[in-house]
Amino acid sequence: MMLDVQEIHGYYGKSHVLQGVSLAVGEGELVTLLGRNGAGKSTTLKAIAGVVRPRGGRVVFRGRDVAGMAPHRIAADGLCLVPEHRGIFKLLTVEENLKLAARRDSPWQLQDIYRIFPRLRERRGNGGAQLSGGEQQMLAIGRAMMNHPRLLMLDEPVEGLAPVIVEEIVAQLKVIKAAGVPILLVEQNLEVCTQLADRHVIIEQGRVVYTGSNDAFRADEAVKDRYLGVGLAA
Repeated sequence: MMLDVQEIHGYYGKSHVLQGVSLAVGEGELVTLLGRNGAGKSTTLKAIAGVVRPRGGRVVFRGRDVAGMAPHRIAADGLCLVPEHRGIFKLLTVEENLKLAARRDSPWQLQDIYRIFPRLRERRGNGGAQLSGGEQQMLAIGRAMMNHPRLLMLDEPVEGLAPVIVEEIVAQLKVIKAAGVPILLVEQNLEVCTQLADRHVIIEQGRVVYTGSNDAFRADEAVKDRYLGVGLAA
């Protein structure tokens, strides 16, 4: 198992946000973490990445418990989080942003990123602030790939983007997944989730309430209505 999260708890101040979350991501697998706003999805990613220090439980990544380690050490081990705000350097060019994250031992070098994200090649001399929201998201994912991720965590990568850009990013994530990179994905767009995922995990009020295969999830309208409050378009 690439990532095995066991009964982690997370707090913001005195607020008990994560209440014993457990989930797993296998080699080459894409798992979505679903739930309503405020359910604890982003906090789960931050706790795995060490940004929010988990209390109790274990975060076993590539056979080692990384719970409580500094975020930069967890990232150096290859557990890469692309946050919702993307975190690109807006005063640097696309290429400078990418080169900043480059690791010599990464199988993903600049030309690989330009092959997967042709828009970034076209805009390689543009500053980060000159990019559209979709291009900034592509840059954030491309930069994470340059950092040799052994597992990629994405927080709402297509939120607020035009449908044509969403399709582009979905296609790019399929390429990354096909290359064997495991992905833990937080996303509200269920159509995107069911196109990509092997399994789905639903979290509600800081607890995991459902885990199922993509086929089982697609067929279970009651689960989607109960925990997500939406029907999935065919």
